[in-house]
Amino acid sequence: MIRKSIRVFGQVQGVGFRYRASYAAKELGLTGWVENLWDGSVQIEIQGPRLQVEKFLPAVEEGSFVRIDYAEETEMDVVEDERRFRVRGY
Repeated sequence: MIRKSIRVFGQVQGVGFRYRASYAAKELGLTGWVENLWDGSVQIEIQGPRLQVEKFLPAVEEGSFVRIDYAEETEMDVVEDERRFRVRGY
């Protein structure tokens, strides 16, 4: 089990990115959250088995109009007892 903080840059706001992220997280059995930031990037914390976490961003980018130019990733401590994936800031 791992947890990553991911900040994503590109065409990621106003294109359904947060909802694609929520759908992908649920399909992959992951927990965490996603939130738009003031500078046009998106912040994500994602948690689950390493293999599933590695599949997450490619699954999100499959969505129409979403384009990830680059992502900054950092591993974090796992959050015990987290049960779901949330969309923040709406």
